[in-house]
Amino acid sequence: METRALGNTGLSVPVIGMGTWSTFNVSGAAAEANVEAVVTSALRSGTRFFDSSPMYGKAERLLGHCLKAEPGDAMIATKVWAGNDAEGRQQIDNALRWYGGHVDLYQIHNLLQWRSHLDTLTALKAECRITAIGATHYQPPAFSELMTVMRTGRITAIQIPYNPIERDVEREVLPLAAELGLGVVVMRPFGEGELLRKLPSVADLNPLGSFGVRTWPQALLKWILSDPRCHVAIPATSRPERAAENAAAGNGPWFGPEERAYVAKLATK
Repeated sequence: METRALGNTGLSVPVIGMGTWSTFNVSGAAAEANVEAVVTSALRSGTRFFDSSPMYGKAERLLGHCLKAEPGDAMIATKVWAGNDAEGRQQIDNALRWYGGHVDLYQIHNLLQWRSHLDTLTALKAECRITAIGATHYQPPAFSELMTVMRTGRITAIQIPYNPIERDVEREVLPLAAELGLGVVVMRPFGEGELLRKLPSVADLNPLGSFGVRTWPQALLKWILSDPRCHVAIPATSRPERAAENAAAGNGPWFGPEERAYVAKLATK
C-alpha cells in the first residue's frame, strides 16, 4: 500500500486507514473476537493508521487491546472530546495508557472546547508524548470555525467528511489545507453507508478496472485519494474480508478528472 506524508505533521501514513466509530463499540466475547479479526486483517493488508475517539464508547480501549495482541507498527489517531479540562485530561491519560504512552495524531473532536484542549495537546507535544495535533468536524456550518483553528498555525492536520455526495469541503476547507500544508484525514468515505445502499453494476465498474478497482467501495476510496489534497481515508468495517478489500484500493494508478467525474456520476445515478 502506498504511503503519503501527512502534510507537515512529520508522519508518513498509508493512504488507507481504518475508522472505529460504531464497528468497534461492541460487547461480548464473540463481538470482540470479530474486532480482533478485523484489525488483524487490516494490519496484514498494509493498513497501519487507526482512528478512534472517546465519543466511540468502548472503541478506544478495544483498539488498544487488539494492537497489543497483534504487535506491529500501527499508527494511532485519537481525539479529546470533553466539555472541560479535567474530563479532557482524563480521556487523554486513558488513551496514552492504552496506546503505550504515545499517540501519533491527537485531534480535538468536533472542536469542542478547542482552545483549552489545544493548550493541553501543545504541552504534550512538547513532551514528545504526541507527534501531531489535529482538529475535526463533520458539519458544514462548523467549517468556518474549523478554518479559524487551521489558521492558528498550532495544528498540522484536519479530519473532515468527503465523498461524492458530501463535497462542501471542496469550496474552502481543502484549498486552505493545501495552502497551509496541513494533513487531511477523510472520514465518512461511504457517506455513512448511504453510498453503499445501491451498488453500480459490474459493467458500470469495468471502465475503472485498469485502476485496480474491482468493487464499488474501492472506487469510492480511490475517488477520494485521487485528490492530492487528501492523505488518508478511514473507512470502517465489521468484516475482516472488507478490511483487506479496502486496503487494496490504496495503490495507484490514481484517477484523473474524467474518472473522478465518472464515479461521482455513478454515485448520484
